[in-house]
Amino acid sequence: MARRKKGEIVNGWICLDKPYDFGSTQAVGKVRWLFKAQKAGHAGTLDPLATGVLPIALGEATKTVPFMMDADKAYRFTVEWGRSTTTLDREGETTATSDVRPTREQVEAALPAFVGEIQQIPPDYSAVKVDGERAYDLARAGTAMELKPRAVTIHSARVSAVPDADHIEIEVECGKGTYVRAIVRDLAEALGACAHVSQLRRTRVGPFGEDRAITLENLENLSHKAALPEVLLPVETALDDIPALAVTAEDAFRLAQGRPIVLVPRQVETLKARLTGGSRLVSAMDGTRLVALAEMRAGRLNPVRVFIQA
Repeated sequence: MARRKKGEIVNGWICLDKPYDFGSTQAVGKVRWLFKAQKAGHAGTLDPLATGVLPIALGEATKTVPFMMDADKAYRFTVEWGRSTTTLDREGETTATSDVRPTREQVEAALPAFVGEIQQIPPDYSAVKVDGERAYDLARAGTAMELKPRAVTIHSARVSAVPDADHIEIEVECGKGTYVRAIVRDLAEALGACAHVSQLRRTRVGPFGEDRAITLENLENLSHKAALPEVLLPVETALDDIPALAVTAEDAFRLAQGRPIVLVPRQVETLKARLTGGSRLVSAMDGTRLVALAEMRAGRLNPVRVFIQA
């Protein structure tokens, strides 16, 4: 007899506004505890020193986390001129100083070189693996290493504010694997300056934006009122880019059992028009309930991932 899992059956997403100096794993644990959920995970680690959007999956939503890992992200960050650091942020030890203070015009002239598909060397203090070891572990141990450049995509970059001569605020939208700290490092080098990231906020991960974000404090207040379900986003929120197909109760039952269903020609043509980028994935919906992620092939939907929701 299978052992019953501890906790409540809770399915959905929380778009958390992660506080400063709070780890992603720590945040997931806190949210899971508040909901008393059986299972939880997150879509995209956010450094403890960063704030902002951290999508947390509960229950069946954890099955959709892999589809969020490639999602585009947006950041707003402050560059502080005058000091470069080991970690490329304000917590690191100083490695160089400079009196150079680039102007807004100079930064705006330099930013286009960082837009598009570019080659970026990850920071030494990053989770990139080197011979099976995390780069940040090697960096902390003082081990010399040479990280290889990787292709990343930056969709846009713009100056959003200039508080004073020592600071400039920039907003970027980028693809997976992009390091904001590396952007600042390379921007400073291009301008003949020293700099580090003094503040960093993630404003979007795929469909999860600041407009949907909720703080831990507000979650705690809602838990006291038994109102947490009100802010739980549907499991399928992470699948916004995947076409949805309404299926009958009978077909939903077949898909839930892991069996394929046959599509009528009209359904095939509709899906072909909506599928892009060579993808064949479809969200099968029974009313408002996500039944399965399925792959369309030869006029059939073959379930790839089945969801069990009350």
